[in-house]
Amino acid sequence: MSALLLAGGRSTHSGQLERWLGKDAVERMSRAMTHGGGSKEGTGTHWYGPPIAIAGVPGSVYATRDGDFVGRIKTGKFASALDAAERVFKMYRRVARAAGSRLNGFASLSDLISEATANGKRQVFQFNKVGPTGVVAVTSTLWRLGNQPVAGAAPGSAPGGTATTSATVGAFPLTNVSTDTQHFVVGYPVASQAGNTLLLYDRLFHVLKTMASTSTEAVTGTFSRYQNTTGGAADSIGGNFCFVEVGGTALAATAHNWTVCQYTNQAGTTAQSFPSMTGNASAIVDRLDHPTGSWFFPLASGDSGVKALTQMQCSASVATGVINFVVGHPIAWMPCPIANMTCIADGINTSFNLQRIFDNACLALLETNKPSTTATTYTGQFETAYG
Repeated sequence: MSALLLAGGRSTHSGQLERWLGKDAVERMSRAMTHGGGSKEGTGTHWYGPPIAIAGVPGSVYATRDGDFVGRIKTGKFASALDAAERVFKMYRRVARAAGSRLNGFASLSDLISEATANGKRQVFQFNKVGPTGVVAVTSTLWRLGNQPVAGAAPGSAPGGTATTSATVGAFPLTNVSTDTQHFVVGYPVASQAGNTLLLYDRLFHVLKTMASTSTEAVTGTFSRYQNTTGGAADSIGGNFCFVEVGGTALAATAHNWTVCQYTNQAGTTAQSFPSMTGNASAIVDRLDHPTGSWFFPLASGDSGVKALTQMQCSASVATGVINFVVGHPIAWMPCPIANMTCIADGINTSFNLQRIFDNACLALLETNKPSTTATTYTGQFETAYG
């Protein structure tokens, strides 16, 4: 079932959403879905996949490709996340004590609670990421950074690259659930700086790019998750996105563009070209080598996802620096509007977004469109349930 159907397809009350998360956090997510642009369709800068769930908003709220928000919000009429934090913490502790170490069942709220102690089907993932110094309105990757999970493994070189899994160094230690289905329930991030937003995603594939070259570079490696050509399926290719991250060495001071980079789209059409994207001379480590406001490589008009990355090319020979091309699939936004406080706490009311997490998923975090250059440390946890 599509996210829009789950959300009810109706616009979210903007005042309540802003009161809960803060106006700045809402505006940053809106700009992230449009690469900083407006709401005009067809510009090629809008998010091309399904709506992305916003964790921590009681109800069922999604960010859409035009920067709008749809779905039911069940809070924010009078209170903010800060106002509600202590009350929610107390409630969550009661639920956690009743549930023990696991949860199961999510056909309904009563089913979720009543089965919490019965079948032990819940996973909790702790994280502590010491983020990098960033660039305002630019996204940073937390893949290479520790401490929990540990710094992620470097990708293989082209043409093969590396198909990542939960066994890849740097991935969260996911337990496969066999014939059950596993779903994201809630996240509880704490950020040392206010106004940041994390994107939890499944890192499907990555490959090391040769930088001191202007030649086209073939990519032959493939990945197994999110390969369904049926739109709206839980494992649909729609929503698979590509991004370009700077690895452990900053780029030389050379102007460059990412041109004639190609992929196979959601329908299996090969040799599709990404629109040319401007890189950044002297790009610092761990930032995305994208323009301001951009966290995904735009696709050709009408495309909605990347089945496989097939070719990389840089317009200039950049003498030094490390670049990785990455393919991922979004799971949930996790806003952090308040510094040094658990900003997403209500795991019951927000659980029914229930984004699917597949066996062997390589779960990872992006720090999207930073509000300031200040390095931010993230601690906390997110949880899944299965059945």
